[in-house]
Amino acid sequence: MGPLAGLRVVEFGSIGPGPFCAMMLADMGATVIRIDRKASKGRDNRFDVLLRGRPSVAVDLKTLGGRQLALRLISNADALIEGFRPGVMERLKLGPDICLVENPRLTYGRITGWGQTGPLKHAAGHDINYIALSGALHAIGDKDGLPVHPLNLVGDFGGGGMLLAFAIVCGVLEARSSGHGQIIDAAMTDGTALLTSMIYGLKAAGEWKNQRCSNLLDGGAPFYRVYECADRKYVAIGAIESAFYKVLMEKVGATLFDSNRKSWASDSQYLQAIFKSKTRDEWCSILEGTDACFAPVLDFDEAPKHPHNMARRTFIEVQGVTHPAPAPKFSRTPPSMPIAPTATGENSEQALEDWGFSQIEVRQLIESNIL
Repeated sequence: MGPLAGLRVVEFGSIGPGPFCAMMLADMGATVIRIDRKASKGRDNRFDVLLRGRPSVAVDLKTLGGRQLALRLISNADALIEGFRPGVMERLKLGPDICLVENPRLTYGRITGWGQTGPLKHAAGHDINYIALSGALHAIGDKDGLPVHPLNLVGDFGGGGMLLAFAIVCGVLEARSSGHGQIIDAAMTDGTALLTSMIYGLKAAGEWKNQRCSNLLDGGAPFYRVYECADRKYVAIGAIESAFYKVLMEKVGATLFDSNRKSWASDSQYLQAIFKSKTRDEWCSILEGTDACFAPVLDFDEAPKHPHNMARRTFIEVQGVTHPAPAPKFSRTPPSMPIAPTATGENSEQALEDWGFSQIEVRQLIESNIL
């Protein structure tokens, strides 16, 4: 079930953006098989939410038989996902030059931090480094404090895994019309820069300053920021438009004023004093569901229990673990309930048989210590 039913993807086990990309494709119905490093025994991956929805095959890729097994899977795939440093797949003799000969229609997806080219391509790094290089990290945080790292959501997942999932669907669609595959070079530096497109436009127009908390969307404006409540919990306000701002002022009992950049700091202090007068839940009873552009700031325990999230099934439970549900929602081809993450190599035999290997071939791979 799902809109990507029939799409076949080979994923080479990695961390962060690669698994997130594979999870997104599997969530939408793609048949994904994950090739993990060969281990002496599997481990319980029940809490590795990014690994849901696809089987794991533990293969020794340093052997000729392991590479032949991988190439056989690739020959029947629409796409491949790999998240190693540049050159690793080539050293394994599974680079695009070999795989595209084996399968000329293959979309070969590569996700790295710095990209396959450029002076930093071989350097180590993580999400915080990639979003720093794009300008995104500098823009987030308090005016006089340090830049604040927004978890690893911007680089690894938004500018990385999600971008690669989009690119793979693009590549597969093009290959179905042209008959030719291609290589995707997805760099998290590029993807994060793409996410900041609107901000760069505002900067060029003179409507965005480099100083944090001085702009429309970075906490500088009193109508678009977080406020602390009497119980030391928080609410988020996003009343940018004047009509919504008017509703906010009326609901909180504030004196309606025309906020401009010169008065943003004093206006924010004024509203902070008002929000500090009640608890978060009290403000929810007054503002939630109105046109004040309001939401409570929920933690990871609270968010799955919120009535709106429960009504939309934004979160689901898989073997006792809370997962964000597959998204978005489709009217005619809704995705199935995700399969729980499994231990490394737990599905090797069944997964290979599902991809066309005979039971005899699978036994031979196990006896040869390849699988």
